[in-house]
Amino acid sequence: MAETAFFGSSGGGFPRPGGTAVVPGTGRWRSAGLWLVRRIGSAVFVLWAVATLIFLAIRLIPGDPAEAIMGGPGSQASAAALEAARTEYGLDQPLWVQYLSQVGRLATGDLGTSYALKVPVTQLLGDQLPGTLGLAVGAWVLAWVLALGLALWSGLGGRGAAVVGSALEIAAASVPHFWLGSVLVLLFSTAWGWLPPVSNGTVAGLVMPVITLALPLAGFLGQVMRESMLTAMNSPFALSARARGESETGVVLRHALRHAALPGVALSGWALGSLVSGAVVVESIFARPGLGRSLLQAVTLRDVPVVTGVALVSALAYVLVMAVSDLAERAIDPRTRDR
Repeated sequence: MAETAFFGSSGGGFPRPGGTAVVPGTGRWRSAGLWLVRRIGSAVFVLWAVATLIFLAIRLIPGDPAEAIMGGPGSQASAAALEAARTEYGLDQPLWVQYLSQVGRLATGDLGTSYALKVPVTQLLGDQLPGTLGLAVGAWVLAWVLALGLALWSGLGGRGAAVVGSALEIAAASVPHFWLGSVLVLLFSTAWGWLPPVSNGTVAGLVMPVITLALPLAGFLGQVMRESMLTAMNSPFALSARARGESETGVVLRHALRHAALPGVALSGWALGSLVSGAVVVESIFARPGLGRSLLQAVTLRDVPVVTGVALVSALAYVLVMAVSDLAERAIDPRTRDR
């Protein structure tokens, strides 16, 4: 006679014929495991795709990579020296052999040696990453504070505040980084002398780069958050809260603010890409060391290992941010957990 196994806790649930008991929470752990496997698989695919695209894009740039290894076109290296460099770095091999060799090295964590600086790329990234990371985190936090502030103002200030907030968001999102950075230098450094014109390793030297990088991002985030906030304020759950005696401030803080934050969380991956691309301009304007400035120099010098290393680090950061934003979205909105 077959035993009867039950779903759920003892004393309740639906009987199911069979000889094994179902452990409570098994489905949740299985779902978490599948989510983790998908994330790891997508990370591997993204890194492979980025490495492949960088490999092909660098080869399409006119010029000889061996000249970059020997110091650039102005080095006046001899033909024998160029041929020796090609042989040493495998540039005389067929393109598919070079590609497989590069992918194999990257799979083992070997990013190679910089052509221009003659140092390991991992060491270069380790030196430059803290500067860009501090700039990106500071700009991301400031952008979120400004975007949430505009969303709250639009929700609590009425129609006039919504119109003014929309105008400020459009203006901020339309400002180019190079123009904004130049204006800040002219005002706060040249005219008033409050802040240093270039980064000097102090907090004061970080203020203008962070503002330059954060304001356009705050404009984009503010637009989607404000629309979500206004939609939530007119939703049935907001009307029910008001009917129960909830004040407008309570409706905004307890109900609408969560819905306003969801689009910003979903755009976290795009925000990271915006910060990385903006860092190339901002670090150049303020003479700030970082990955963005190193990437610009590496592309100019055809320094393939550095370009590949910076791109892979950025892609890996994108994958991690998307995973964290997915978890944050699940925590904020229970409906995503159900899906």
